[in-house]
Amino acid sequence: MASLNVGNLGEYLREQRRAAQLSLRQLADATGVSNPYLSQIERGLRKPSADVLQQVAKALRISAETLYVRAGILDEREREELETRAVILADPSINERQKNVLLQIYDSFRRENGFAPGPDADGDMSADAGADTGADGDAGTRHGDDAGTGTTKDHDPHS
Repeated sequence: MASLNVGNLGEYLREQRRAAQLSLRQLADATGVSNPYLSQIERGLRKPSADVLQQVAKALRISAETLYVRAGILDEREREELETRAVILADPSINERQKNVLLQIYDSFRRENGFAPGPDADGDMSADAGADTGADGDAGTRHGDDAGTGTTKDHDPHS
């Protein structure tokens, strides 16, 4: 059965490589993994390590977690959680403080629904979020330079 999973991974990698319009040799150059080894992975003859999958994913600009699931290294639920975290962390339109608050909220909802917090979660909801929320815990309340640029419940333009 394991070879079927590895074969599935190999077929998927071949499809992704062709979609990226790369030859095996070009992918080997981009990843630092030998051409024959990549060929064996694509044909389902070898099961690559997580490190090799990460290098291949980076070169193909696809999710390493997706490859981990296809290789049987990672559970589907874990992949979805990691991808959610990666999307939040990669968003250039929000700053680091906002990313941390979003991840803390995400972890609190997961805990509320019976799931363990993610691998990078520290479990402390008060550390960063407390300084950035109002007294009632409303993370939407604007402070400092952002005041007046959005709407808040307590904003009175005549005061």
